[in-house]
Amino acid sequence: MQAPQAHSRARTLFLLALGSVGVVYGDIGTSPLYAFREALRPVAGDGLQRTEVVGLISLMIWTLTIIVTLKYVLFLLRADNHGEGGTLSLLALLTKTAGKRTTVLFFLAAAGAALFIGDAMITPALSVLSAVEGLKLVTPTLADYVVPISVVIMVMLFAVQSLGTAAVSKFFGPVTAVWFLVMGLGGIEHISDDLAIFSAFNPWYAVLFMVNEGYVGLVVLGAVFLTVTGAEALYADLGHFGRRPIQWAWFCLVFPALTLNYLGQGAFVLAHPEAVDNPFFLMFPKWALLPVVVLATAATIIASQAVITGAFSLTRQAIHLGFLPRMEIFHTSETQTGQIYLPGVNTVLLFGVMVLVFIFGSSEALATAYGISVTGAMVVTTVLAFEFLRIRWRWRPLAAAAALAPLFLLELTFLGANLLKVHDGGYVPVTIAGGVVILMWTWTRGTRILREKTRRTEVPLPAFVKSVEKESAHAPVKVAGTAIFLTSDPDFAPAALLHNLKHNHVLHEQNFILTVKTANTPRVIPAERFAVEKISERFARIEMRFGFMETQNVSQALGLLRKAGHKFDIMSTSFYLGRRKLVPDAQSGMPMWQDRLFIALADLAADPSDYFRLPTNRVVELGSHVVI
Repeated sequence: MQAPQAHSRARTLFLLALGSVGVVYGDIGTSPLYAFREALRPVAGDGLQRTEVVGLISLMIWTLTIIVTLKYVLFLLRADNHGEGGTLSLLALLTKTAGKRTTVLFFLAAAGAALFIGDAMITPALSVLSAVEGLKLVTPTLADYVVPISVVIMVMLFAVQSLGTAAVSKFFGPVTAVWFLVMGLGGIEHISDDLAIFSAFNPWYAVLFMVNEGYVGLVVLGAVFLTVTGAEALYADLGHFGRRPIQWAWFCLVFPALTLNYLGQGAFVLAHPEAVDNPFFLMFPKWALLPVVVLATAATIIASQAVITGAFSLTRQAIHLGFLPRMEIFHTSETQTGQIYLPGVNTVLLFGVMVLVFIFGSSEALATAYGISVTGAMVVTTVLAFEFLRIRWRWRPLAAAAALAPLFLLELTFLGANLLKVHDGGYVPVTIAGGVVILMWTWTRGTRILREKTRRTEVPLPAFVKSVEKESAHAPVKVAGTAIFLTSDPDFAPAALLHNLKHNHVLHEQNFILTVKTANTPRVIPAERFAVEKISERFARIEMRFGFMETQNVSQALGLLRKAGHKFDIMSTSFYLGRRKLVPDAQSGMPMWQDRLFIALADLAADPSDYFRLPTNRVVELGSHVVI
């Protein structure tokens, strides 16, 4: 029996590792298209020296080793929140015991998430452009069609998002695996052009390059960092595949293929200095050029798909953690909860990608805008990792700082190198990230102020129940059925309940005060889905809990409530929601511009009945005006 089980486990591990190659490593797998090329540009003007080429390849190999292998594959994949990874998942884990540092952690995590959103806009534009530009080497007459072809590909890519990735995800792994094999074989073929390239394994050549190049070396670092773009996906997609498959895929295929390709590009340039303009594609013979361009384009589409899906998942986490207003979320798979579609986010990403393509027009110009978002997100993750070591693993602060200081200083150096490109396009991710952080801050702050203002006029729930159940001439009329009142604060009578009693003068025979909570875990088991507190014969408080990776399906959860013995007929149940009309006030605690921004975000929020999956024909909304 043990042999078949072992075989089954091995097969499952292989399939998960293969799947992770397509989703997790899709972005980092397209870096060889442009990373070495862009790193060569600052030093190629006066003629390349052998030590410069070897030094550059050494920098790339050791950047992959230190940042991806040590930080992400061997360390951060262990810093999981019940199997889930990513900046916001780590924040949810830390806020349980963060105390007074919660505000600092919020802004750090918001900045990291915002930088990832910027990355989600730049990656499709840069990756697809860099792949399609290979057509210029097939025939120069296609040069004028690079941008139109790229636009068509990206419009089609975003158009099919609503169909979900379930139907095509099974092809992602094999196609990307072939891509990595082709890259590795292409590198192996040209390593023999100059075997001195193996000196790049010696980190001394990387140090020597930086010492000799001075300021130019710092500029080059910004391009070298392009080799690790997409490394954040290792951590963000942890919950989809698990730690072991991601690690196996890295050590068995991805890392060797990337290393071989960069070594091959270096040796090829040493033997053919004229190939500095596009060493990746020029490595391949002319007969293979068109197939490689097609394969590269497929790989970049997969890389773009992966980062778009990541943006959907991150936005859903931000919504459930209260950083953003509710948005429409559609599940595109019956078996994979991570496969979701957010039409609002999809539209924003498409608009951003199109703007970037038409403004920059080429991968060379767009590459300057890329590094800041990636390096910034990595610095944020390292800071949060320090808190993780100190709080969760109970390391002493000095020990945690000593362990992460070299990595932190290295990433700060890369960030500084990329900040030198702010005026050349680096302002794009900074602007995008700044805008997203302002949105998150405004929504979080406005929600807190709104909660404080409404609480001043609220009635404590126990006192309300006691008053309405008194037998008197003014007692409300009792009607059959069940009423469920949704509220964010179960200690006070919901506004919808007060308005219903004031205007309709009726009270149902059974009344549930329902609060939906988001847990600091990705998912909540059915046994812990709800808690019921009976207040009186006719009133009860219900708290429903969902993980931050789950869809908050109230109707489905009510079925579990009935199975637990709480009897009510769903067909005779009405759901009451409060609808607030927000009015800006300069004295509210926020500036007028932030008031208006908060109101605009509230207006864009998804309808609660859709968000909580309530039966629309049984929902009653009662409105009120609130000055904020």
